[in-house]
Amino acid sequence: MNKKIKNSSILMLVLIVLNVVNHSFYKRFDLTKDQRYTLSETTTNIISKIDKNLFITVYLEGDFPSEFKRLQLETRQYLEELVAKNQKIKITFQNPDTQREALIKKGMLPSQLTVEEDGKMSEAIIFPWAAINYGKKTAIVSLLPAAIMASQEAQLQSAIENLEYSFSNAIHSVHQKEQKKIGILSGNGELEDIYQYSFLSALGKKYRLAKFSLDATKKNAPETLKNLLQLDLAIIAKPTEKFTDKEKFVLDQFIANGGKTLWMLDYVQADQDSLNATGKMLAYPRDLNLTDLLFSYGIRINTTLIKDLYSAQIPVATGQVGNQPQFKNLEWFYHPLVGGNPNHPITKNNAPVRLRFANQIDTLKNNIKKTPLLVSSLLTKKVGTPTFIALQSIAEEVIESDYKGGNQLFAVLLEGKFNAAYKNRIPPFNTPLFKGQSVANKMIVIADGDVGKNQLLKDKPYDLASDKWTNQQFGNKDFLLNSVAYLLDDSGLINLRNKSLQIRMLDKQKAFKERTFWQFFNVILPLVLLCGFGFAFAFWRKKKYAK
Repeated sequence: MNKKIKNSSILMLVLIVLNVVNHSFYKRFDLTKDQRYTLSETTTNIISKIDKNLFITVYLEGDFPSEFKRLQLETRQYLEELVAKNQKIKITFQNPDTQREALIKKGMLPSQLTVEEDGKMSEAIIFPWAAINYGKKTAIVSLLPAAIMASQEAQLQSAIENLEYSFSNAIHSVHQKEQKKIGILSGNGELEDIYQYSFLSALGKKYRLAKFSLDATKKNAPETLKNLLQLDLAIIAKPTEKFTDKEKFVLDQFIANGGKTLWMLDYVQADQDSLNATGKMLAYPRDLNLTDLLFSYGIRINTTLIKDLYSAQIPVATGQVGNQPQFKNLEWFYHPLVGGNPNHPITKNNAPVRLRFANQIDTLKNNIKKTPLLVSSLLTKKVGTPTFIALQSIAEEVIESDYKGGNQLFAVLLEGKFNAAYKNRIPPFNTPLFKGQSVANKMIVIADGDVGKNQLLKDKPYDLASDKWTNQQFGNKDFLLNSVAYLLDDSGLINLRNKSLQIRMLDKQKAFKERTFWQFFNVILPLVLLCGFGFAFAFWRKKKYAK
């Protein structure tokens, strides 16, 4: 009896110790091959700074296609990892059906999906969104990429891969106390604000934007440079007038002192609006007086136009019915539809970007790292300028042997210590801020000034991500937003877009064909085996105890 009491006491003590250890030591183990539930160091740093309740509401609840139950499950499991790291993060899943209008007003537009179930196609509408509230700040998170994918499975995989970046980016946005400052440069015939509205309004949700005119260099160039250095990034969007030496020097020293730059440049004067109005136009080189500046950084933009057989469409009048002109959407080879670098976080899983009368970039050998971002297809043709471009050429027969120019570079990321263009030259004015070489810096150069230009519909800005005439969807806005995020990202947050996972999807066609077998295997066969075991066991008992 004493031995039994002793053993019971030891067992109780062991259970108490295990219970105490269990409450004081908590560890989650990620046993997946691709470590999909292991938070990156970047995300861990971001959520560790959350010092008051942060509420995440996910609108993935209710009746929706079975494959998107996977997105719901992955989202829930990922958010549970955040909660495990910081108990101040609170998550809830809500059914959006009763609040659709309110969600749409907040910018959470529904997605219409084509669903295949039991061999039949049907349409379904879901709200793949989440809302984050932290104090007085709010942010919305898209859980389904807008990029056009080859299949719904690819879209779902992209969505799951982007979960960490999407949530970490939004949490970082609502938590950060000081926003980075971006200057939209003017004074050299840059794009009007209304044509940049779609891009800049999205940018303004995360950064502080301000207009900055280089005209001030005429009065006080040193003060202009000093003021420009208060900014973190300068955007130069389609300048059409020459830069003076003072203006170039200001930009050069802004870069040398660590300022980031996003260049959107047209080296050829060619505009689709004037072509539509007259049916014919002269395309000729545009001198911006920036060649030596960019040359010192390691690139050269050529004054050639690129025609690409993989191109966007434009509406063309093909005839009349009564008094009404009839339009047809046709490929316009002067509007390349270009893919992004699949191995870089700026362009990974990004929809093709539409360019308009784009030029080609050459890279030069120096100490700067150059990463291609936007590259044409192989089926290209170089068109020298000056040249006449006629709209009627769209109807000409395509001779594929003429389009053997190969891949052409349209956008490049430059990273490293830039040599100042005025390092071995007499500067146009003196300044104590002069530097002959920059600190580690980065810039993006795009050889198309229209990459960020949105259309107008009834004199109001139209979304940069689509075309008002053809309804084609493009990745221009996402590409530019990702570019800015990369240039200003000091935490490595944008690199989370490079996360790759192996999501094993169900083969629907095979499952449909073999459903009878698997229904039998999973439902009928276990019952048959159970009944067989029961009969065999009863027969054995009867035989054993009958004696």
